[in-house]
Parts: sequence; structure tokens; C-alpha cells
Amino acid sequence: MKKTLIIGASPDANRYSYKAAHMLTGRGHKIVNVGIKTGEVAGVAIERPQTIHQDIDTITLYIGPATQPEYFDYIVATKPQRVIFNPGTENVELQRVLDANDIEYTEACTLVLLATGQY
Repeated sequence: MKKTLIIGASPDANRYSYKAAHMLTGRGHKIVNVGIKTGEVAGVAIERPQTIHQDIDTITLYIGPATQPEYFDYIVATKPQRVIFNPGTENVELQRVLDANDIEYTEACTLVLLATGQY
């Protein structure tokens, strides 16, 4: 299964990042939660964007474009196979950074991709 890094992880059950974490783990995917909140989601602690995980297939974004620039270097250093821009996270500037580093990206909803078997 693909290992997914969730940027914008939150222990708030009303947040889409929370729902994605549970859906991913429920389908057998390993996750890494990264965010500014403390706590855990789906049994995995939320960490700060400090540790570079080299085994990440997908980064799924749950932070808005205004917050994303502080994560650019972290995302590139992680070297994911792809980045998913969930609704509301689309960012042309980050897409240019990803293009320059040969990182694939898509504008989609992680929850929909999982629910339809396209993840």
C-alpha cells in the first residue's frame, strides 16, 4: 500500500484531513500526519514538518495557498511520487515548484479518489 503524508492533519473530527486519515488507514494505507495541531489522528501522532520521510508515495494537502510556501522545501525534500491538491488548496506557485522538481501533482479530492478506487 502507498504511504501518504497528510499536510494539515487535525484531530478535529469535522476536518477533511481527519476523515482522509481514517479512510486511508481503514483501507490499509500507512500515513504520516504533519500539522500545527497537537494530538493524533487515526492512531498516528501529528508531527511538525521537520523529519524528512523518504518513503512517501503521496502528499495530500489540507492547507491553503497562503500557508503553503513555508512547506515548499519540506515537500520537495520528501520527494513524493505525487502531491494531491484537495479542493481549496490549489496553488500555481507550488505547482511550478513541483514541475521544476519532477514531482507529479493532481487537483482532486483524496476522499473521492479513495471512495472510487482511483487512489
